[in-house]
Formats: sequence, C-alpha cells, structure tokens
Amino acid sequence: MAGPAPTSVRKVVAENRKARFSYFIDDTYEAGIALAGSEVKSLRQGKANIADSYATEQNGEIFLINAYIPEFLQANRFNHETRRPRKLLLHKREANKLMGAVHKDGMTLIPLRIYFNDKGRAKLELALARGKKLHDKRETEKARDWERQKGRLMRERG
Repeated sequence: MAGPAPTSVRKVVAENRKARFSYFIDDTYEAGIALAGSEVKSLRQGKANIADSYATEQNGEIFLINAYIPEFLQANRFNHETRRPRKLLLHKREANKLMGAVHKDGMTLIPLRIYFNDKGRAKLELALARGKKLHDKRETEKARDWERQKGRLMRERG
C-alpha cells in the first residue's frame, strides 16, 4: 500500500533572485507557459534563466520576454529559439487586471520563478511590482545586514 500523497511538490527550475531586491512585490500570480516540446525537455534538465526577463502585453495577451531556455541538444532541427517571446496562460479577468495595473499605475510584471507543479506542468510565478529607488535598495541592504548581524549575536550569547 502506498503512503500519503505529497502535497504541493514544486521542482523549481529557475528563480529571479534580483527581483525582490530591485522591486516592491505587490501581488503574485501563477501562470502557465505555452512551450514547445524541446523547451519542456530543457526545463526538465533544470536549465533556464529569467534574471533579465519581464512580461508585457501584446494584442490583449501577456507574453514573457527575454527568458532564456537553452536548446535541447537531442532535438536537432526541431529545436526552438532560445529567447523567443512565450505566451503566458492566464484567465481573462486576471490578464485584464494585470494589464490595467501596468497601464494605469505604472507597475511592472516580473517573473519570480519557473517551476513544475505537482501535475508536472511548467508554471511561472508572476509578480506585479513597483521599482525601488536607490535609497530603498540601500535600506533593504541595511535591514538584511542587521538581521544577519543580530543572528550572529544571538548565537554567540546562546
């Protein structure tokens, strides 16, 4: 007899670690990605980079721009372009809400991570974010350093 089923198993493929430092994250959304077969194979090997990517609206749909998924070597001539725009699969109401926030409030759509959900589907965690100014980034760095230093002091005192 099998044991209990694992709940919410996520295999993270790529993570945008600069995003939380450079942006104030307001909301996050889970979106599917329209991928070619060779792209899925490359993602399953854990190869992708979304550090310099962003999402934008084109013709009423949202696309992921500048995400790097390397070619799958065994795909030969059936390979994909590495930095092609990829359509994000969102509900129409969510897409309209995101596009409205981008146009009206001047916000940005930043991908936080690409992962495989428990059904084996590639998903993208998309954040609605506002850019940080230089002084905000300095403040974040100060807070991070203080937390690190506080942890060291607590460990030394026991």
